[in-house]
This record gives sequence, C-alpha cells and structure tokens, in this order.
Amino acid sequence: MRSRNGNRSISLSICSIILFSSLALNAGEYLISYRYVVKDAILYNEVLSVAKAMKKCDGIPQTAIELETNGSSDLKKIISENSDEFIDYIHKLGMQVNHSDITLNAQYRSTTILTLKTTCFKVDFNDNFARIFPLK
Repeated sequence: MRSRNGNRSISLSICSIILFSSLALNAGEYLISYRYVVKDAILYNEVLSVAKAMKKCDGIPQTAIELETNGSSDLKKIISENSDEFIDYIHKLGMQVNHSDITLNAQYRSTTILTLKTTCFKVDFNDNFARIFPLK
C-alpha cells in the first residue's frame, strides 16, 4: 500500500521483518548422531543424541523428512515418537557399518555397529509437523 508521500518501502520492510522473524523463531539447527549395536543377533545398545547447535552450520540443505509433532517442539521426543520413519531416513543418508564375526571352538560370535556420525540438521517446526533437512 502506498502512503501519501509515495514511500511504500517502510510498510514493505515492516512486513518482511515480521515474516522473517517468525520463520527464524520456528527454525533451528541441531546436531544429531545415532549408534546402533547388535551382538549375536540381539540388540545390545541404541543411542540417539540430539543437541542444539552452538554456532551456525554451513552446508546445503538436502532432501527433507517431515515428522508429526503432536504439538511438541522437543526434537528428541519427536524423533522418538517417529523412530521407525527417522531410522529409515538416516539409513538413506548413509551410515557407517562395522561388522566383525569370529568362530572359536564351534561358537559363532558377531558384532554389527551402525553409526551416523554427528551431522548438522536444519529443523523447521510448524503446527503439525517438523521438517528436517540434513546439511551437507
């Protein structure tokens, strides 16, 4: 809308400040790592670490995943509630796999460790879902 003196940049800048500040409040960068250990075909240990990034992460956002939030803004809780979908997603990102097996005195022992190294993710929270982008 144009004011009487022809200056419309003030109203435009106020609208853009409101829009970008609301987007910034609902977005954040998080560091996520995951480790999954299987010994002799039994789940031995599973650890998911989520922490808010202390400084800005550099990188280009990759393909996103959307998870239902159920009104929560706690990322670790959201991932835990949608764990199967998130685990399938990080498998596609690429995980490090270490496997060892040994047969000694007719006993077979194996250990498999899946690891997602600490990766920076950009997370946008909306009313019903969180959109999570890995930064590479």
